[in-house]
Amino acid sequence: MDFTEHTAQDVRLIILKALAQENDHRLNETILTHVLGTFGHTKAKDYVRTQMRKLEELGALRLIEAGSVLIAELKQPGLDHVERRSFLDGVLKPSIGG
Repeated sequence: MDFTEHTAQDVRLIILKALAQENDHRLNETILTHVLGTFGHTKAKDYVRTQMRKLEELGALRLIEAGSVLIAELKQPGLDHVERRSFLDGVLKPSIGG
């Protein structure tokens, strides 16, 4: 795996973890962009949207359009990945214990 793909897979895991921490398992793209920045991934909104769409393709989340804002809602396969019950190709595996 090259560095670009490793970065994308890490970004996808961070998105899933952030969604799993929310009571309603939802966050919008602006908040997710900020969360990624706190983990050292300073990315443009288009990049974040691309990763959100990839996670939707993998069945990990559902995307909701609210005007011009994209909202991600965690689905069971995404939660299962974060909680290490099953794993999604294209997303880094979470470390044990966090």
